[in-house]
Amino acid sequence: QVQLVESGGGLVQAGGSLRLSCAASGRTFSSAGKGWFRQAPGKEREFVAAISWSGGTTYYAAGVKGRFTISRDNAKNTLYLQMNSLKPEDTAVYYCAAKRSSGYVAVYLNPMDYDGWGQGTQVTVSS
Repeated sequence: QVQLVESGGGLVQAGGSLRLSCAASGRTFSSAGKGWFRQAPGKEREFVAAISWSGGTTYYAAGVKGRFTISRDNAKNTLYLQMNSLKPEDTAVYYCAAKRSSGYVAVYLNPMDYDGWGQGTQVTVSS
């Protein structure tokens, strides 16, 4: 069974950093476009960042651009999100997602495009 498992969340002070990881099992997601989304209490799930299968194309939400960096290690089938200069408004549950049969350089911003989701990891930023 294919699984996506996030880790690395936690509690951090404003201005701090965290690195999220998402390990995928199964060959199905080894060549997949991937992304990070987040959901704060009472709000809809929102796009954070996406990366192409090749790793050569990335895209960020305006509110995190310049602070967050998405990357992937295809040999390890692992996706990362480096989050710097964290703000209280970044507090949310963060989810990784993967899309099978994606284009080699394409990125996907719509959560409906994704086939698989992790269980989420909580990120809390205190002021």
